[in-house]
Amino acid sequence: MSIIKSIIVIAGPTAVGKTAHAIEVARHFNTVILSADSRQCFKEMNIGVARPSVEELSQVAHYFIASHSIGEDINAAWYERYALNLLNGLFLKYDTVVVTGGTGLYIKALTEGLDAIPEVATHIRTQVVSAYEAKGISWLQEQLRQHDPFFSKTGEMQNPQRMMRALEVILGTGQSITSFRNSAKQPRPFETILIGLELSRETLYERINLRVDGMMQAGQEEEARSLLPYRHLNALQTVGYRELFDYFDGTISREEAIEQIKQNTRRYAKRQMTWFKRQAKMHWVDAEEGKIIPLVERLMEKLVGNSK
Repeated sequence: MSIIKSIIVIAGPTAVGKTAHAIEVARHFNTVILSADSRQCFKEMNIGVARPSVEELSQVAHYFIASHSIGEDINAAWYERYALNLLNGLFLKYDTVVVTGGTGLYIKALTEGLDAIPEVATHIRTQVVSAYEAKGISWLQEQLRQHDPFFSKTGEMQNPQRMMRALEVILGTGQSITSFRNSAKQPRPFETILIGLELSRETLYERINLRVDGMMQAGQEEEARSLLPYRHLNALQTVGYRELFDYFDGTISREEAIEQIKQNTRRYAKRQMTWFKRQAKMHWVDAEEGKIIPLVERLMEKLVGNSK
């Protein structure tokens, strides 16, 4: 019988506790962790993206954490190639690798491949970008609410790059970018176990609020100020930085910036849950109950049984 190679994906919204659970699972199976977070990979961003602590990183080897620079062009298609190539090497040593993160599109790219989206005329792209640069993110949000209400409810409505892409697709093809998510899954040389962590809305939102307060106490304002010259980069179109940039500009107060970070983070968590709840094969676990290891073991046994 051939040895089964597999990844254990631990997904869920921000602040749900993915890092701690991923470390627990990785240590149990004596393996490593591959991050699927689109921001924790940037070495210049630490506090504001809740990067795992030095202590956490020392417990288990992590990949795609503080590994790249904010100036690099990293997206889901790039991550797909990067992660598959990395796993090819890791599987020479490990039968199982833990993958964890809250960026649903990165997880989809790794486990299924990305959907083929038709090309959009260059002039449409140019018009969308020019209008965004002149009118800002609120204009993008309103355009998507009008033209692509489904994306506006489920997509990353604080991420200008993703929003511009969604708007140009709906304007250029007449179809929502979400309608292209039904293409056939790409074959992978490994099995996938999907674990979703969840909490009650009240508990999750309380954790988010406490995390933001903790970030500010840990020096998030200073970190954001040091990155102000790079605010135009896509990596910094991110909750926790954008609001502080507005504060530095003098358009809102420090207190308003902190409250907006909390509010926008809660909204982001809600969109994450909407995305992950659509994944039919996701096995959901209450993040506070701590029963993730028995579930993973049962699912691993099932994989082995099916391979016989």
